[in-house]
Amino acid sequence: MSAYDVIVVGAGPSGLNCARLLQRAGRRVVVYEARGRVGGRIHTFHPADGGPPLELGAQVVHGDRNPVHQLVGPGRTTEVPRRVSARIVEDGANREMGALSRGRRAPWQLEAMLQRAPGITGLSVGTWLRAQGSTGPEAAAATEWFRQNWAADPDGLSAAAVAEAHRRDDVGEGEFAVDGGFARLPERLAEGLAVRLGEPVRELAHEPGRVTVRTDAGTAAARALVLTVPPAALAGIAGLPADKRAAAGRLPAGDGCCAVATLDRPAPDTVIVFDVDGRTGFVRCTAGRPEALVVAKADAAAELRAAVADPAALAALLATALPWTSGAAVTDLAVADWGRDPYAAGAFTAPRAGLEDAAREWAEPVDGTLFFAGEATVSGERLPWVQGALASGERAAEQVLKALATR
Repeated sequence: MSAYDVIVVGAGPSGLNCARLLQRAGRRVVVYEARGRVGGRIHTFHPADGGPPLELGAQVVHGDRNPVHQLVGPGRTTEVPRRVSARIVEDGANREMGALSRGRRAPWQLEAMLQRAPGITGLSVGTWLRAQGSTGPEAAAATEWFRQNWAADPDGLSAAAVAEAHRRDDVGEGEFAVDGGFARLPERLAEGLAVRLGEPVRELAHEPGRVTVRTDAGTAAARALVLTVPPAALAGIAGLPADKRAAAGRLPAGDGCCAVATLDRPAPDTVIVFDVDGRTGFVRCTAGRPEALVVAKADAAAELRAAVADPAALAALLATALPWTSGAAVTDLAVADWGRDPYAAGAFTAPRAGLEDAAREWAEPVDGTLFFAGEATVSGERLPWVQGALASGERAAEQVLKALATR
């Protein structure tokens, strides 16, 4: 049986950041990862012709002060151009994005209002929207906006937690791409670490100061374990305390599915499309490139999932969002179905109305031996994006080091 100071389960950004910090502090660490790659829900698609990479998971680096900039290496990120053609699909028609703010409040304006709203404790986002008098097309657009940005229906989304997560996000302004693809981040974080790929943890057992895990390759023991598996994907791991399973059950992940369709012609313009009708989420293409990227969450994920299995349905969805694809043939298709991925079980964990304490309960250590990280542990405290996952790994590393120092 192999012995370590710390076992980390999951090689996404939270687990790798935690392991990196623990190893830097002189602890012997091993990371077990069920997939055959590092990165978790960071997954970069590289076109066969060597063209610019596209992201099938985490999309962009949010903010000019995001820790990702330093972790991937100085000068390795580039700001995403803001001057692109922005459009919507609404009532089956393709229109300019500006239509969302003509005679009504745009979804992003309502979300900004929510961040400053008083007296929203206990309310869902849907309830708050209705209290603002949001109805008709304005309400429909806002509802889909929250579904696509939070992977949850507004009526189940905590208004106070969404506002708090935005207020506590201190990563600055702008959106950035990682040169060579977002997968560069987990690859850099994994450098020098002992990472066991393709080894899902099947069972764990613990007592104060000692934990053992079983994988298909054998067993390992350590003084502490950090579990970074999404709560919704814990079905395959036995031995977790009952109260932790109960907390995990209150943290469902929203549905998500992403696809890159490579077509037999290049895009004439760089365009981003928001599908208000709820069928494709966000769709992007780049001038001169043949790919169309679809990032769909909530109900739109199910629409995309069905469409990728039916070429005619996929062609119809693309033609509505991107008219230039009409009549084009799809020559290649890459899909990341996060909702059907057994190791993700969804896109990410949004803070649910009435369950605001679930993330805190899930994150609480057990016997100074079991520790928890991952974006779900900071749900409602930070935005559920990569910076939140990294911060959760840092917090878990600090907790582990403090516990080990007292033994």
